[in-house]
Amino acid sequence: MEKMKFRGHETFFIRKGWLNKGMRNIIKDPYVFMGVNGNPSDILGIGTNMIKSLRYWLQAVGISKEKMSGKKMQELTELGKIINENDPYTEELGTLALLHYSLAINKELATSWYFFFNVFSNIEFTKEDFINQLKNYIKINGVDVSERAIEDDYNCILSTYIPRIKSSTSKINPESNIDCPLGELNLIDILDKKEKIYKKVPIVFEKLHPLVILAIILKEYPDKKEVKISSILDEDKSIGKIFNLDMINLLKILYILERMEYIKVIRTAGLDVIRIETNMDYISTVKEYYNSINSY
Repeated sequence: MEKMKFRGHETFFIRKGWLNKGMRNIIKDPYVFMGVNGNPSDILGIGTNMIKSLRYWLQAVGISKEKMSGKKMQELTELGKIINENDPYTEELGTLALLHYSLAINKELATSWYFFFNVFSNIEFTKEDFINQLKNYIKINGVDVSERAIEDDYNCILSTYIPRIKSSTSKINPESNIDCPLGELNLIDILDKKEKIYKKVPIVFEKLHPLVILAIILKEYPDKKEVKISSILDEDKSIGKIFNLDMINLLKILYILERMEYIKVIRTAGLDVIRIETNMDYISTVKEYYNSINSY
């Protein structure tokens, strides 16, 4: 039976500044979330349920991992270390794209996110569409979970990607900014507020840095020198699925990477592939992305 997790967020989406707070405190004390050296609420300045939520989110977006070292402890992943060094407040769109990618492929810790971006094919959808299809998916995988937990995940997915100023029926004070940073990627929008119909939106092409896309391709196909363009568009965990991309915008990005001489796009004799022409891997490409934006 596959491992799946629901409602690990305790109904809280990622708040602005949370990931920085988590990274900063894990570096100071790897046991901060376990309460070994003091009360986590006092140290982090947030309530008990929010502590659980932040601990979960740091792992779900690929910033930290937990391991046993006598006692359970947290440490930053390679990605977490690079982000902490180059963009500790997670403000760059490339950082947000990398965090979203890590979350949307995390079948074990963020099953509903994985399902939403990889399996759930509806472009326009309602809560009922999502819940019914996810329940079937869970059933096939032999997992038992309450409808309440699925509903909480659905609400949290919407709050992750739709700014409250759009979704709320009451007036939002711009000063009370507790939107999720991933909302800047604009991957979900409201189609009909009254009927509560939503839609997946392709990411705006300019928001995707070519090196972030290259990093993801290299992570998904680490040992391949040639990759089918259809795979990059349509396979689970592909750029196409994760960022709601169509072929036209995907090709725009691939041709930019070709001009940068990282790949070769081959579309002859019935072949639609890219040839990888760099020796970089995922982590070195992520570092190269930060070098490129920090050199301006």
